[in-house]
Amino acid sequence: MPPRFPQHTAYLSSAYMAPVSWYSKLYHYGHIRIEQYDHYLKQTYRNRCTLAGPNGTLALTVPIVKPDTLKCPMKDIRISDHGHWRHQHWNAIESAYNSTPFFEYYREDLQPFYEQKFEFLTDFNESLCHSICELIDLQPDMRRTGEYRKAFGPRERDLREAIHPKKGNDPEFTIVPYYQVFEDRHGFLSDLSILDLLFNMGPESLLVLQRS
Repeated sequence: MPPRFPQHTAYLSSAYMAPVSWYSKLYHYGHIRIEQYDHYLKQTYRNRCTLAGPNGTLALTVPIVKPDTLKCPMKDIRISDHGHWRHQHWNAIESAYNSTPFFEYYREDLQPFYEQKFEFLTDFNESLCHSICELIDLQPDMRRTGEYRKAFGPRERDLREAIHPKKGNDPEFTIVPYYQVFEDRHGFLSDLSILDLLFNMGPESLLVLQRS
């Protein structure tokens, strides 16, 4: 199945282990630009992701160093070492997904990200994203922005705030349900972190992105 918009460029905010809808843009748009110059906002996917565990959904948040100004560019946001969060995040990921079909297959690719330190949140997010894309066999034309833009052309889509944990589902996105290990307890949970799709579906993750 070819991309829906091969000649279009989608602008997205940086995201930590972004939801499936975010990754679907990487497949369906010919060009992706990750915004670096927007103002950092709390309670967004910039530093949080949502998993599915035995007790339901679980949100993980990367702590940041409080910026000096309320209008700090995303590219300048630093990661805090507060609270041993790396260890806690990986333990939560392992607890949620160690019984999925593909956790053991991919764990060695992802666990090292929680054993090293990144200074900037954008670098951490980007490195994780590149690794996920390689595991899924997704090859987007993805680059960082060089400036903040307010106006866009007819083949450009401003999706920087379209995918947001507090704003409901992206109207452009309809997910194809896939196997989830705890679906018998909670029903199908839509648009979780890409980790949920990867650990449950493995190599078939790309097919879900194509069809969603």
